[in-house]
Amino acid sequence: MAGPETSFPHTTRNRRNRPPLKLHASGPISINTFTGYGDDYVAVNGQRIDRSVVVLPDRILADWSARSLEELMLAHLEALIPLEREVILLGTGSRLRFPPAAVMRPAMARLAAAGTGLEVMDVHAACRTYNILVAEERRVAAALLLG
Repeated sequence: MAGPETSFPHTTRNRRNRPPLKLHASGPISINTFTGYGDDYVAVNGQRIDRSVVVLPDRILADWSARSLEELMLAHLEALIPLEREVILLGTGSRLRFPPAAVMRPAMARLAAAGTGLEVMDVHAACRTYNILVAEERRVAAALLLG
């Protein structure tokens, strides 16, 4: 059993009578990260969003006109090209579903020509992947279909 000399500083006071160490998540406040999600919503920096949205590290595009995978058109994905991202994570709802080939093929070709990759996944995976890529300071966007 560990005695006072070998106690961990985060559980008891150490030999110099310092208060216990407390760790808190820190980072730039201006960076958008996902702090929660459910079947029909996501939370960005604690703020709940329940409609389709595009989230970037420095801004949120709440006016993305794509509402659902069934309504997704090539123009919705082409509208993401000016964002100049390395990768766009397309969240397709509570489960992974791919857009029709008539939308995906030309969208991927046009995004690739602009130097942008497109990854399709469910919304939960997109949120987790986005947070990892943001922590790596990658140029990422999450385009989430919540309808």
